Amino acid sequence: MLLVWALAATEVVSALARRRREGALAEARFADARRRLDALEKAWSEVSAWDAVRARARRLLEVHALTAADALHLAAALVVVEERTAGVGFVTFDLRLAAAADREGFEVLGVTGAHAAE
Repeated sequence: MLLVWALAATEVVSALARRRREGALAEARFADARRRLDALEKAWSEVSAWDAVRARARRLLEVHALTAADALHLAAALVVVEERTAGVGFVTFDLRLAAAADREGFEVLGVTGAHAAE
């Protein structure tokens, strides 16, 4: 099962649009990425326990060097697993988020070339 924070797709569109504006992503590639995101959204379940996620995100911001958005992603994962992270995968390609997820006990997937906590 693939669980995703309720605002993840919004963040993806934001990143894609920024890359397009910067000239780093051609219009055709942008459109293809949006189609792929639409397909993924149909396949995943969203975590939308706003109050619980917000509370955990605040704690995470106090103990990890994260952006607010990354703290919300990690908090959503913690809420879903009820803080029982052992053996649970967490996918990210962001090194800071990977390091925080690793310290919270998740099995970090996606980051290559270095252990997430390094």
